[in-house]
Amino acid sequence: MSYELSLLPRIAEVPREEWDALVGPDDSPFVEWTWLEALERTRCVGPGTGWAPCHVTLRDDAGVLVAAAPAYLKSNSEGEFVFDYQWADVAERIGQSYYPKIVVAVPFTPATGARVLMRPDAPRGTFTAAIGQALRDIAPRVDASSVHVLFPTAEQAQDFDPAGYVERYGVQFHWRNRGYGTFEDFLRDLPSKKRTQLRREMRQPERDGVTIETLGPDAYTPDTVREMFGLYLSTVEKFYWGRQYLNLEFFEKVVADFRHRLSWVVARDANGEIIAGAFNVKKGKRLYGRYWGTKTDLPFLHFNVCYYHGIRQCIDEGLEVFEPGAGGEHKRVRGFEPTLTHSVHWLVDDRLRRIIASHLVRERAAVKHHMESDV
Repeated sequence: MSYELSLLPRIAEVPREEWDALVGPDDSPFVEWTWLEALERTRCVGPGTGWAPCHVTLRDDAGVLVAAAPAYLKSNSEGEFVFDYQWADVAERIGQSYYPKIVVAVPFTPATGARVLMRPDAPRGTFTAAIGQALRDIAPRVDASSVHVLFPTAEQAQDFDPAGYVERYGVQFHWRNRGYGTFEDFLRDLPSKKRTQLRREMRQPERDGVTIETLGPDAYTPDTVREMFGLYLSTVEKFYWGRQYLNLEFFEKVVADFRHRLSWVVARDANGEIIAGAFNVKKGKRLYGRYWGTKTDLPFLHFNVCYYHGIRQCIDEGLEVFEPGAGGEHKRVRGFEPTLTHSVHWLVDDRLRRIIASHLVRERAAVKHHMESDV
C-alpha cells in the first residue's frame, strides 16, 4: 500500500472526526482537534506568533487518514519548554542559521503524550519512523535547520531512532496515586517532616478565610472566564520572563467547545470573590495543571490551589496521575516525584548535529543522576 504525506497550514483542513479518530483514550487532551483548532482560531498561533502551523497527515491510497502529527514552522524558541537557546548560539558561531525550525509539539504545553497520532492497530514504529524521515527530508526544502519532537512518550521517542534522531531528557514532577483512599493515606506515605510541613501549609487558607473549589459545569460563566483570564495575565505580567501566549478569546472558546475537559480551580475570599485560580484540564485518569494566577500574595495559597487541591481531587475521583506543569524542585517536597520527559531532535548540518549529539550524551547522564539523587 502506498501513502501520501501532506503538510497542512490549518488543522481545520482535517475534519474533526478524522483527526480525533487517531487520538486514543490515553493520549493527552491537548492533541485533540478542538484544543489545537482553538489556538489557531483565536490567533494564539499563526502569523506573528512564531508558530506557523504545518500539520503532518498521512493517508493511504484509499484516502483514509492513518496518522497525523501537530507540527509548526518556528521562527523562535518561545513556548516550547525544551530550551535550545544555547543550540541557536552554537549554530550562529559556526555560521548556521537556526531559525526557522520544524517543531512537532503542542504550543505552550509541556505535557507528555503521543506526538504522532494513529489508530491502535497501526504499525506504530513504522509510521513514526516514516514521518520522522519525511520531516528530515522536508527540513532543508523549507530552509529549516532542524526537526524537534517535544514531549513524546518514552516509547514514541524510541520509535524515532531508525530515522536518526537523538534523544534529550528533561525532568518534571508528577504526583502518582498509590491507591490512596483519603488524603490522610497519602500524607502517611510521606516522611514525618514533610507530612508536618504539608499539614501546616494546608491549614493556612482556612486561617485566611479562603475557600478552594473545582468549578462545576454550570460555573463557567462569562464573568468567571474573564476573572480566570485576568489571573492568567497577572502571572504573565508579574515575571520578567512572562509571555502572553493566550488571549481572552481562547479562554472563551475552550469554555464553549472544550468544557467537558476543563477542571478549573478557584480560591475565594470571605466575600465570595475569586482571588486566585488554576487552569486545570482533565482526561481519563490524568489531571493536568496549566496556568495559575492570584490577586493577592497570601502564604501557601499557590501550593494549596495548584498542588494540594489537585491531589485531593485525584484521590476523590480515582485519578492516577497529576501533571502540574514544568519545573519546580519545590514540588518534590510536596509529594511529587521526579519524572523523566523526552524529546528527539534532528539537525540538518552535519557539524551542528555532531556537536549537539555529543552534548546530549553528557546531558542525559547528568539528568539521570539528578533524578536519582535525594536533593
